[in-house]
Amino acid sequence: MLFDKAIHNWRPRHQNRTCFWLHMVGMPACFIAAPAMAIVGQGWMAGALFVGGYALQLLGHTIEGNRSGEEMFLRKLLSRP
Repeated sequence: MLFDKAIHNWRPRHQNRTCFWLHMVGMPACFIAAPAMAIVGQGWMAGALFVGGYALQLLGHTIEGNRSGEEMFLRKLLSRP
């Protein structure tokens, strides 16, 4: 159920084909490849994959013309009194 809700919220914000595919490359780089490289002791490669993966996703949101989930969260957090 939680996964269904996440996909339901995620998909409308990634309609542009380029944005979608940048995320399909960027997310695994950040959340699968980077931790795997860190585990095997390749710290620089882990850092590069993480930063590069996020950069691809942010580029996708720029192309899509909307904000990333992280940016929306930070704006909401910082706007609280």
